Amino acid sequence: MKVPPISDQRVCITGAAQGLGAAIARAFAARGAELVLMDIDVHGLAALNAALGGTATVIPADLSDATACRQAIGRMKAAGGPVDTLIHNAAILRPEPFDQVSLDTYFATVNVGLQAGFLLAQAVWSGMKARGGGALVFVSSQSGIKGFADETAYCAAKHGLEGLSKCLALEGADHGILSCTITPGQAMQTPMSEQNYPPELKARWVDPAALAPAFLTIAETRSPAFNGQRLNAWDLSNRKETTQ
Repeated sequence: MKVPPISDQRVCITGAAQGLGAAIARAFAARGAELVLMDIDVHGLAALNAALGGTATVIPADLSDATACRQAIGRMKAAGGPVDTLIHNAAILRPEPFDQVSLDTYFATVNVGLQAGFLLAQAVWSGMKARGGGALVFVSSQSGIKGFADETAYCAAKHGLEGLSKCLALEGADHGILSCTITPGQAMQTPMSEQNYPPELKARWVDPAALAPAFLTIAETRSPAFNGQRLNAWDLSNRKETTQ
């Protein structure tokens, strides 16, 4: 099936109220996509939607809660047709020594990062199969590649996303469904990085808007070369070597 242009796509973006998610939303809006934006930040979502002209479907939701996530999915389905591109960007990072991580923090982190990704992908899967394809994009990081001290729950969530994406790439290939993870590939200035980056990273960070073109490329090409891969948003945005 020919990949529809972005202007004909329905795109769901989680963690859309700020940072990278908001930058991705702006990039897709500029290309005329129909947007579904999810985030726990009600006011941030409203402000972004107003800046985009008020045309997006805005769904405030606590994605750490399975029931709330399913309710958000129900609202997404009720508001329009099948999703062509899912970008799961939402995440929680609360750095703490392992012996101080509470079970609540662990589950909140893993549920937002991994459980919500699973539920959202499963929700859009049948629609993508019926339409002959789609793109599932899971935002990962270096924490999905290696371990970091004080990031037990976050690394577990990101490593889980890597495995989920690889499995979906295999199962979706015959249906035209692309699944991949994508790392920023460059330090970026976001509220999360404001809180967690050391000075040396802050000295060279970039606006997340510089990484948004990578997401457009994945959605508009669905290149088989991307399927099951971990992509580098900085390099893909600048058309360099894409896998890492």
